[in-house]
Amino acid sequence: MARTDDTNQDPNTTMPKMPGMPVPRRQSGEQFRTAELPEVAQRVIDRESVEDRPAPAPDRPYGFGGRLMRGLFWLVATIGLVVALVLGAQGLGLLPHFGNPFQQKATDRTGPVLLKSIQDLSRFVAAEGNFEVIVDLQNNRKYVPDFLLNDRILFVAAGSVECYVDFANIGQGAITESADKKTVEIRLPAPALGKPNINNDRSRVFAQQKGLFNRIGDLFNGDPNRLQQVYQLAEEKIAAAAKESGLTDRAQENTRKMLDSMLRSLGYTTISVVFAAP
Repeated sequence: MARTDDTNQDPNTTMPKMPGMPVPRRQSGEQFRTAELPEVAQRVIDRESVEDRPAPAPDRPYGFGGRLMRGLFWLVATIGLVVALVLGAQGLGLLPHFGNPFQQKATDRTGPVLLKSIQDLSRFVAAEGNFEVIVDLQNNRKYVPDFLLNDRILFVAAGSVECYVDFANIGQGAITESADKKTVEIRLPAPALGKPNINNDRSRVFAQQKGLFNRIGDLFNGDPNRLQQVYQLAEEKIAAAAKESGLTDRAQENTRKMLDSMLRSLGYTTISVVFAAP
């Protein structure tokens, strides 16, 4: 029988090492007892435990994109904090009131008004008519679809027309009175209609339709006289309606009443007002 040599014993264990037997591997953190050098064995075990630990993952650099996003985040956060502090202080009355810095501002650079002339008026406005008309004006081309070439506008125009008697046109001998100063006859010109006066506060563009080519043309060469044309058409419509409205008859009646009241206060008892043919 072969005897075992003492040199084949594992120094880290008390179990003898047999020939052909595999040497068990030490696990990390496993405690081995030695009778000879316990301090050395403990240091070896601690060193192996440190070596078996996984290395900590290195910190990943942020790079240019990461630094940029982080800088933007802090910039936005700082601006938001400053705005919140300012608004809070303003709401508490700690700061003066600040208006909208981007508020629309209208600048009037109109020059001085020039007085061109003065006219003496001797008109007696005896009646006034108020009118309203919807102007439907369309400009298009024949055989061309409206979605390509069309310009239609609906304009609600409100205006007034005065009917007056011009006393400046009374000629010599237009007033005849009796010898006893009790009867008087006055011959006056026929009442006339004034120019229609469009009320801008009550007038407005109700709707407007434009074709594709018209919209493109407006980007390069608009028509500043387009609205003026609509106003002129509205004035023509209102003037025509005033002629058919009976304003002249109302003006004659009101003029007679005014003269009758005035002349009776002067002592006339019989008053006759005659209007010329229009």
